[in-house]
Amino acid sequence: MSAIANDIAADFLIEAREILDQLGEQMVALEHAPTDRDALNAVFRGFHTIKGGAGFLDFGPMVEICHAVEDRLNVARDGTVPMDADAFDGAQQSLDLLVDMLAAVSNGEEPEHAPAGLLQSLRDGAKGFVTHVPTISAKPVAKPAPAGDAIARTSPPPHLSPQAAGGAKAAAPSKAAEDPTVRVDVRRLDAMVDLVGELVLARNRLKTIRPRLRDEDLDRAVTALDVATSRLQSAVMMVRMQPVGRVFARFPKLARDVARQVKKSVELEIIGAETELDRNLVEALADPLVHLVRNAIDHGIESPEARRAAGKPEQGIVRLSAQQEGDHVSIEVSDDGAGIDPEKIRRSAIRKGLIDSDAAARLTSDECLNLIFMAGFSTRSEVSDLSGRGVGMDVVQSKIRELSGQVQIHSEVGRGSRFAIRVPLTLAILPTLLIELDEDVYALPLVRVVEVLAHERIEPLWVDGQRMLDLRDEPLPLIELRTWLGLPPEPGAATTCVVLQSGDSRFCLTVDRVRGREEVVIKALPRTLRGLAGYAGASLVGDGRMALILDVDALLRTGLRARNEGRGTRNE
Repeated sequence: MSAIANDIAADFLIEAREILDQLGEQMVALEHAPTDRDALNAVFRGFHTIKGGAGFLDFGPMVEICHAVEDRLNVARDGTVPMDADAFDGAQQSLDLLVDMLAAVSNGEEPEHAPAGLLQSLRDGAKGFVTHVPTISAKPVAKPAPAGDAIARTSPPPHLSPQAAGGAKAAAPSKAAEDPTVRVDVRRLDAMVDLVGELVLARNRLKTIRPRLRDEDLDRAVTALDVATSRLQSAVMMVRMQPVGRVFARFPKLARDVARQVKKSVELEIIGAETELDRNLVEALADPLVHLVRNAIDHGIESPEARRAAGKPEQGIVRLSAQQEGDHVSIEVSDDGAGIDPEKIRRSAIRKGLIDSDAAARLTSDECLNLIFMAGFSTRSEVSDLSGRGVGMDVVQSKIRELSGQVQIHSEVGRGSRFAIRVPLTLAILPTLLIELDEDVYALPLVRVVEVLAHERIEPLWVDGQRMLDLRDEPLPLIELRTWLGLPPEPGAATTCVVLQSGDSRFCLTVDRVRGREEVVIKALPRTLRGLAGYAGASLVGDGRMALILDVDALLRTGLRARNEGRGTRNE
């Protein structure tokens, strides 16, 4: 019986977290339209479903707080006592407490009871008494100021997920029996992905040796295997895909809480929540997006007074959007706030000693904007709960790079800012361009490859001490892979130039030969190479050799640094 109880508890924790994510979004929408009966019913069902599961598992504190919120929502549903600001504050604090209680249960701890003052306030509200909701010190929720509010708008409009509508399902078991979904341990999915990866490697090996054997029967068998492997790979990847809405659902509540804390009026627009990503990427994007949304409200959106003075509506807009672009997904966080002043960024970086004044003077406006990704950078003179500590944006860039993605900044003073993130659909299998130097093979992420140029001989330009290639009247930095690797040059040998994208910049990488495109399975670096800048992973390619996957951003950074310091190695 204990094993069964553990399984039920595990399922409850998963479902309750999903419901709480939905409730955060639904509560903000309800606060914008307090008389919306459908919204009231949806929120009521969410708390009721959690209460039912918690009661079955004897989690008393969770039952207690859910019941108190239910009582307050019930009188709003029947029109006796409409929802007011105190009721919404109490319900939002209850959500925070339920998240903490779930975390305690997950850690094998007994959840703490909700503060008596909060419970009493909800009960008094259900009776029509006016009782202000007390502030909880652990998770403060400021009293609503006239301009301190945030609402959410999604496209398409949010609906209850099957999990969030669990209360309704429980009343209709015949419908539940028709549910075509099933929960699967994620470790089993990961094992399937690993096996598919090994199959892809074997497929690539067979495709490589097939031309040498020249057997028609073998050729047909390899072709059939190629098709079946591609279809299986696609099917397994689809099983791991989840909508980014699983992450986006938590942001309406986050925006509401932050806006109230800094006394600003903010509307959060969510677009493309149905866009799908590998589940590992969905979870990994949560923290970077939290930083960006917080910063958009705290740093980007002006105060209502400043917006009025600038001729803007008092309510600012923060937009969170996602869309699929081929084998990648683009996610943007934008605002219509004050924008980022590159000169202010330049002065702040110099003042904090992050860059010397001579180097700062040579930076373009776009390069100044990228200084905010440096560790320790902040324009705030004071430290608050939200900002000023110089952490956050460097974490965003580091996390996105770990996901083989990139983040770009676009900003216009007085008009707002836009942070554009681009990540692959999955990290399990990576489309690459294979290149060769002597007998060694390297892989470049295909998404970073702009074009390939064949040259009999590269004739570089010298601009400010940097080798450049004039590509259709656009000078691009030129990095020789041989020089970066510390290998001797081959005078007169034919080379190929690969144009690569790094953030907003492009550069040219000269290599001996280009082998072509191949999908590779990313493996961890050999222990001797871990920590070296410029390498992102390793893989076996079709001919059985190991290929090192190059980190394009680090390649540009260390290549230019080595050139500026007058040395031709990759070491930092």
